[in-house]
Amino acid sequence: MLLGIVSDTHDDLDAVEASVTFFERQGVDAVVHCGDFVAPFSATPFDADFDFYAVRGNNDGEWNLQSVVDGFGTYLGEAGALSLGGREIAVYHGTSDVLVEGLVDGGTYDYVLHGHTHAHGSETRDGTVRVNPGGLPIPVEGADDVFRVATIDLDAEPGPDAVDHHVLDRS
Repeated sequence: MLLGIVSDTHDDLDAVEASVTFFERQGVDAVVHCGDFVAPFSATPFDADFDFYAVRGNNDGEWNLQSVVDGFGTYLGEAGALSLGGREIAVYHGTSDVLVEGLVDGGTYDYVLHGHTHAHGSETRDGTVRVNPGGLPIPVEGADDVFRVATIDLDAEPGPDAVDHHVLDRS
């Protein structure tokens, strides 16, 4: 099973469309959005040929986002847990480093997915893989200077070799 991960699209429809197109071309089975759509209209393009899951980000101020996402996917609220492809996955926007670290260090999940920092990365600690797909480039130290998403091969052994980050062109 191939899982797509995206975060921090911030109403940038070019980034959203690039993500959906990329995930469809890759043949992902499901996509997780780690929050910060901002407005509900930027969630609707994810009504595509894959299962869709999303959490709320700190910039998702319109509460209608839940009903929009639930119209075609699954809205997990502030955080959620998924069982996909035989793997246990936690999803959280990432606003609190303490909560991200607790999810990773708790040992309950194969993967902990989060965004918020706009900086892609992955690491493995005690059998749990933390994955941040990145996000839109923002003028903050440490943030990516290009838009990125990630994919995880859930059929592979959990670890860094199962995770790929991808640079997408938003034009």
